[in-house]
Amino acid sequence: MIKKGFLWAHKWLGLISGIVVLIVSMTGCIYVFHDDIKLLVYPHKYYISQTEKIYTQIQRRPLSLLIDEAEKSLGPGRKVSRVDLYPAPNRTWVFRSMETDPSSTFFWKYYRHYNRVFINPFTGEVQAIEDSKSEFFQIVLQLHMNLLLGKTIGEPVVGGATIVFIILLISGLILWWPKKWNRKSLKRSFQLDKKAKWKRFNYDLHNVLGFYSLLFALILCITGLVFAYPTFKKVYVDLFNQLPTCRNDTPRPVTKKWDVVVPQITDNTRDNALMYTLGQHPQADMMSLRLRGADEPHHDIQVRLSRDKTSDFVWYYFDQTTGQISKLTRGEELPPGDKLASMNYDIHVGSIGGIWTKLLAFTISLICASLPITGFVIWMNKRTKKKRRLVQST
Repeated sequence: MIKKGFLWAHKWLGLISGIVVLIVSMTGCIYVFHDDIKLLVYPHKYYISQTEKIYTQIQRRPLSLLIDEAEKSLGPGRKVSRVDLYPAPNRTWVFRSMETDPSSTFFWKYYRHYNRVFINPFTGEVQAIEDSKSEFFQIVLQLHMNLLLGKTIGEPVVGGATIVFIILLISGLILWWPKKWNRKSLKRSFQLDKKAKWKRFNYDLHNVLGFYSLLFALILCITGLVFAYPTFKKVYVDLFNQLPTCRNDTPRPVTKKWDVVVPQITDNTRDNALMYTLGQHPQADMMSLRLRGADEPHHDIQVRLSRDKTSDFVWYYFDQTTGQISKLTRGEELPPGDKLASMNYDIHVGSIGGIWTKLLAFTISLICASLPITGFVIWMNKRTKKKRRLVQST
């Protein structure tokens, strides 16, 4: 009787959320490798052209001049709000300009404009201007996050469907659980019978793949909920921050890494801050700067030390007036809750362990996309069978 209740709930919750789960899972598959694919598809945007590699022997232009070049190329009224730059000498720097309408319902109205400008930092040459609003991977990301329905409608729908999918995974495990733990039932629960008829094979595909993907699918769902519900993130960050941190019995001297003098070579403290940071981390993967207004106390620069790992970082805060470091945050020194939060994106997209965890995330997302399809086929088969019985009985 209890199992029948779970079956009823599993069926109808699956039918209600199936299309959303399918879209979110398929776009998740694509997005796992989006950074790698972009470098292959858009080399003219992300790499300095071969003929200009001689410029890598000279100093990069000041950031303030490059920002001016980016804004000039965009036209009047469009300001750069963020810069993503790469210390590697063969990479362009990316200047973002964005204006949004958070109250808008649909994706196309949410972004009033969204552009990326790709500039050779040695020459100041604009290599490409991208309309990011219509760029393929940006559309994939927005489909994944809000089904192109905007924040007000789309994000609650995706968040709700994710919660429903977690319930489906748990109820699916209950339904999968064998009545008898003998050799025959275990074989059917853990293996696919390739000789079975297609209806039975589809049923086994739904059950077996669902079981094997259960744990990893739950991880993807929970890390996704962190993006959808900031309150949920705060709760688990606060919870894990209560855990005792590991300390040595022998106290170690604390050295403040920001007790240094940042050379003020120019009158622009942001330019000086970036020159200093590039000098400190020449082998870093990338750096990000959000261009704060003059009324803000700090310039902040996030340094991503390792490729594909947003959780391996150093974050510098420079006083806007003096240009000196006022605060420095290292990812490895965060308390447990904040450390886990910093790893959330890496876990969600599978980059936490390199190529193998990316492949795992891709495979699990693909299986999650298949579950609504195989589940729908099971429902249709049973519905057709029931109709035939009714016809035969009349």
